[in-house]
Amino acid sequence: MKQYAVHENNSLGREHLENKSPLRNDFQRDRDRIIHSSAFRRLMYKTQVFVNHEGDMFRTRLTHSLEVSQISRGVARSLELNEDLSETIALAHDLGHTPFGHAGQDALNQCMKSHGGFEHNYQSLRVVDKLEKRYINFSGLNLTFESREGILKHCSTKNASALGKVGERFLNKTKPSLEAQIVDIADSIAYNIHDLEDGYRSGILTISKLKQLDFFAENYGNLSNNLNSNEIDEKVCVYETLRRMMFILINDVTNNSRKLLNQSNIKTIDEVRNHKTTLINFSETIQNYLNDCRSFLRIKLYEHPRVKLMTSNANKIITDLFNYYNDNFETLPIDYKTPDKKHRSIADFLSGMTDRFANEIHKSLN
Repeated sequence: MKQYAVHENNSLGREHLENKSPLRNDFQRDRDRIIHSSAFRRLMYKTQVFVNHEGDMFRTRLTHSLEVSQISRGVARSLELNEDLSETIALAHDLGHTPFGHAGQDALNQCMKSHGGFEHNYQSLRVVDKLEKRYINFSGLNLTFESREGILKHCSTKNASALGKVGERFLNKTKPSLEAQIVDIADSIAYNIHDLEDGYRSGILTISKLKQLDFFAENYGNLSNNLNSNEIDEKVCVYETLRRMMFILINDVTNNSRKLLNQSNIKTIDEVRNHKTTLINFSETIQNYLNDCRSFLRIKLYEHPRVKLMTSNANKIITDLFNYYNDNFETLPIDYKTPDKKHRSIADFLSGMTDRFANEIHKSLN
């Protein structure tokens, strides 16, 4: 492991002191606590793009988190960084996400606009710091500082000010660990490639539409040149193309990051944190490809009428539920009820719902 990697022996530790485990290092212990949490299990029924009732072949937050974890471990291993820490952050990064994907998050943020807003990264930290209740001596999972830091990918200045040391980097404009930077990149790789795949599965992104994306068209063309694609099922060709695209992204970020690290002459974790730019990054050419993917997905998939209808329904469900519990706070489950923080309590409850549970509760109110 490189000297600028995070090592468990140099961890800044846990908020509540605990004896070391004789079987696992601290980051492995964090990982296991996340996997056994109720919030992690609920990711199985939380949406990426297509809501739960659209079909069981589409990705959920759980499958996405596992995919981000797999990519993160591979990149961390190649760069001789801490695989366990990258895996842990990846598995926890979406614990605070609402039902109905980004549509649910946007709706809840609007409902909370006058009450501090809603950020799913901040909520993920709330889950592991406060909302999971599994231990006698403390609320939350009592994760290490390094795991908590990596989970908090984005944070407003106001929220950061209230978080103590874990929020300081947003105030001081410093960088997180390289392991956290890896998860950020892996998240981007996973959702771009896999949203293309789910869009194809749904029938919204046809092969002709996918070929409008240069990154896809180039790799599909290379595949066709090397194989007689007329004799291969179209689905297989599309999946093989997407697999090759993912390999290119992972290979590029690994090689380019190694180059950036060597050029920066970084020696310590402190130098990583104080470096003016992130050191885990794509080359300019591949970053442009990824930017094109984002634009393509926004126009061709996320703004498609079928997806926008799901977005509209999600907005209504979250807004209706928020208004109901705002008017009937006494019906909120006791585990979520904090009398002096009414609206935050409601947001905690709603963000923890699965798509299915939110739909069922909404139907019961009509």
